[in-house]
Amino acid sequence: MIHIVKAIKADLKTITEIAHKTWPITYGEILSPAQLDYMLDAFCSESALLKNIESGHEFILAKEANTVLGFASFEYHYQNNHTTKIHKIYILPETQGKGIGKLLIDSIAEFAKENNSDRLLLNVNRFNKALTFYQKLGFEIVEEINIELDHGYLMEDYIMEKGI
Repeated sequence: MIHIVKAIKADLKTITEIAHKTWPITYGEILSPAQLDYMLDAFCSESALLKNIESGHEFILAKEANTVLGFASFEYHYQNNHTTKIHKIYILPETQGKGIGKLLIDSIAEFAKENNSDRLLLNVNRFNKALTFYQKLGFEIVEEINIELDHGYLMEDYIMEKGI
């Protein structure tokens, strides 16, 4: 049985390992190898994740027995609104399609309600196959943005939103 638990700092190594297994499959056809490496280091290294926690991000894990199958991170009261922003959600490639992503998002929605949020928000790369997954869960595209990164890299995202 899969259950959701809150992550602690000791889980950051596992979270980083999942990101490194997931990103090349998720973004390998979208990003150059150099941009992929840059972004993994910038967003999913243990030090980057620790900074996320220190700035108020919560991390949860999807576990089956003692195996972590995926994780998500989110932030309550995003930009001082009644919004919870999902910053990261990654499921091991071999376990995708088994409802783990939905379970993580449903859990985030429950935590969000408990913390006075009335909607969920996330960014998704415009070319990410997960776009249809989010749409099936009721998220709608509310904006299209480009985020410039160092080295001339660009994140081409949709901002998606869902009421809870």
